[in-house]
Amino acid sequence: MAGAAAAQSKVGTVLRVTSGNFLEMFDFFLFGFYATQISQAFFPSQNETTSLLQAFMTFGAGFLMRPLGALFLGAYIDRIGRRQGLIVTLGIMAMGTVLIAFVPGYATIGLMAPILVLVGRLLQGFSAGVELGGVSVYLAEMATPGNKGFYVSWQSGSQQVAIIVSALIGYALNRLFVPATITDWAWRIPFFIGCMIVPLLFFLRRSLEETAEFEARHIRPTLQQAVSSLLQNWQVVLLGVMLVLMTTVSFYLITVYTPTFGKNVLKLSESDALVVTLCVGISNFIWLPVMGALSDRIGRFPILAIFSFLMLVTAYPALSWLVSAPSFSRMLEVELWFSFLYGSYNGAMVVALTEIVPAHVRTTGFSLAYSLATALGGFSLAISTWLISLLQNKAAPGLWLSVAAACGLVAALLIYRTKLASSRPDPASAF
Repeated sequence: MAGAAAAQSKVGTVLRVTSGNFLEMFDFFLFGFYATQISQAFFPSQNETTSLLQAFMTFGAGFLMRPLGALFLGAYIDRIGRRQGLIVTLGIMAMGTVLIAFVPGYATIGLMAPILVLVGRLLQGFSAGVELGGVSVYLAEMATPGNKGFYVSWQSGSQQVAIIVSALIGYALNRLFVPATITDWAWRIPFFIGCMIVPLLFFLRRSLEETAEFEARHIRPTLQQAVSSLLQNWQVVLLGVMLVLMTTVSFYLITVYTPTFGKNVLKLSESDALVVTLCVGISNFIWLPVMGALSDRIGRFPILAIFSFLMLVTAYPALSWLVSAPSFSRMLEVELWFSFLYGSYNGAMVVALTEIVPAHVRTTGFSLAYSLATALGGFSLAISTWLISLLQNKAAPGLWLSVAAACGLVAALLIYRTKLASSRPDPASAF
């Protein structure tokens, strides 16, 4: 009975800590899912590509705030505590969500419309800069021995739930409203739903307890000390960025970019693209914990190396095959293949990053590496749109994905072949 109660308690803790992560990612996905409608509402232009690029650049601008959020909020969490920090990040994200949901369009308030949307994205980016790190570190510190990979994988797992919910809502809107109505106002409905669930998420996070590992730690660095320690360990941060880049680029391409790619580039129906996105979310949700648990058994390196290599050699050929004869079935097959590679790699990558960063600045270091990589990966939507236009090649996003996979492969080889993880400075000697 005691074992069952402990297991139930662990499940409840995982649900509470990842609930806020769900909202963070839910709002990020919505912006990408409805990029076409947002571009018309806030960035109207006679050129559809120009309008879409402006929307994607605004989407990417949120990622530029992530490194700042990683440093300031990460240091706050490493000093004050995991629980309190996760409540603060949720509050900041909620403010950005409310702003985007209720800002009138360009036709109503003119230039203030895109400016306010940009402010909302910057708030979301500042919060998200530490949200993923805070959640990952919390899960790593509360995990049972030998199962850290499995527990930490649920950070990414909650993101997949957000994808599934977003895609289901989008599919329902396409069934309930005609395209003109969605473009006019109905695209805001999912954002309103995100606003309505905020009180519930605050309630869930307030019930979290501080991790025993953090309470037992005597070193609580200030922001200045955290930055100094990260500068001393800059190689770890740099390799962490390379490791994460494979995740962020593949993730945003197979989830947030899929509806736009399917509709605007492949000329498939929006419903077809949303169904593919839904299937990708389900597939990711399955592979992440499976491969996280497998990495607990066979190690992180084999999984990181194998799946980054597979992405490197198959990304462009797979997209070339898809664009040569676009169809729902081909798009589903390619996206599910990418989902398998992403889910497998990321199942081992997130926990690996928590292990190579010095423990006393674990949240700050993890979040900084992750946010710097995401600052690049978050522009994947704009980069893909630009590459397609520049090269006149609809498979061009595969080139960007191959670059990211190469970074992940090199980072994995350097980290585990040079034993960097075991030779980092002792945290106690950092100050």
